[in-house]
Amino acid sequence: MEMEGEIGNFIKVWLSVFLSLFYCYAFGKLVPKGIPRLLLIIPVVALFLDLPLHLSTIHLGGTTAFFISWLANFKLLLFAFGKGPLCSDPSISLPRFVAVACLPIKIQQNPPPKTPQFQTSNHQNGHNSNTNGHATTKQNPAPKSPFNYALKGLLLALLIKVYDYKEHLHPNLIWAMYCFHIYFALEIILLMAAALARALLGLELEPQFNEPYLSSSLQDFWGRRWNIMVTSILRPTVYEPVVALSTRVVGRRWAPLPAVMGTFIVSAIMHELIFYYLGRLPPTWEISWFFLLHGLCLVVEIAVKKAIAKRKKFQVPRLVSGPLTVAFVTGTVFWLFFPPLLRCNADVRALGEYAAVGAFFKDVGRAFASRLLEP
Repeated sequence: MEMEGEIGNFIKVWLSVFLSLFYCYAFGKLVPKGIPRLLLIIPVVALFLDLPLHLSTIHLGGTTAFFISWLANFKLLLFAFGKGPLCSDPSISLPRFVAVACLPIKIQQNPPPKTPQFQTSNHQNGHNSNTNGHATTKQNPAPKSPFNYALKGLLLALLIKVYDYKEHLHPNLIWAMYCFHIYFALEIILLMAAALARALLGLELEPQFNEPYLSSSLQDFWGRRWNIMVTSILRPTVYEPVVALSTRVVGRRWAPLPAVMGTFIVSAIMHELIFYYLGRLPPTWEISWFFLLHGLCLVVEIAVKKAIAKRKKFQVPRLVSGPLTVAFVTGTVFWLFFPPLLRCNADVRALGEYAAVGAFFKDVGRAFASRLLEP
C-alpha cells in the first residue's frame, strides 16, 4: 500500500478510536458498572479488534494493534467492572480518559518515602523480586535523562544504516542487532506516546522500560524491566482473579504459581493476535511456545525461591544470574520469537518504511527549498 493511503487509513482508524472512547466516557458514567456497562462496551472492544486490519505497515499497524486491541481493550474491560486506571479518578476528564485508555502510559504515583510495605511487582507474575516476603520499600523506575533516549535513538539509526551491509554479516549477529532494534524502537515509540500525553495533559508518567539487559532473573526481567505497562495491565485483568481462585485450591502460598502461568497464556494469545495483524498469516504457535516456556520457567524460579527463601547461602550471585538470564531470553527469542516475525518479512518491510519516510522528508525539503529560491 502507498504510504499516503496508509496515513489516510491511520487517521480514519484513530478518529474511530477517539469517537469510540468518547462514547465509553459519556455513556459509561450513566450505566452502572458490571454486566450493564460491559454490554455497553463490548461493541467497542469488537471494533478495536477490527481496526488494525485496516492498516498494513509494521510501525503504524503494529503500534495501533498494540495500543487499542490489547491495552485499550483490557483497560475498557476493567472499566466495565469499575476497576483499572480509567476508574482510579472518579472526576477524570475526557482528554485524560482518552489518553489513559489508548496510550501505553501509566500515571506516576508518588508514595511517601521510606514507607515500609510488602513490595509487589507490576509484573505479569504479580510477585515481587523479594520472594522472602521481607518488608521493603517499593520504588518506581527512575525517570531517564534525555541523553539516555538520545543515545538510544542514535544507536537505532546506526543499526538501520548497518543493515545495508548485512549480507556481509553473520546471521547470529544480525539477529542480535534485531534484538536491540526491537528494544530501542519500542522504547522510542512509547516515549513519543508518553511525551504526547505529558505535553497535552501535563502528566508525570512512569518509564515503560527499565534497562532490561541488566536483569538478574526472569522475575526481574518480566516484573520490573520489560514493557512495564503490559505487566501492570495484566495484573488486575488476569493475575489477581486467578490468584483469588487458586487460593481456594492450593492455598495462598502457592496460588501465585498458576496465576503466573495463566498470565503468560493470555500474553501468548495477545502476541499471536498482534503477529497476525503484522503478517496476516496463519499462526504457527511459536510465539505461544515462547511465552509458555517463559511462564513455566518463571513458575519454577518462583517455586525454588520460595523453597530456599531462608537459605541465603543458596542465592546465585548477580554476576552469574544476570548473564544467564540475558542469554536465556536472547536464545529463546532467536529460537521461537524471530522466526514468525521474519516469516512475514517484518525486517524488510520495516526498513522499507524507514526509506519511505526518509524519501518523504527529502521531497518536502526539496519542495520547501525550491519555493525559497523562487523569484
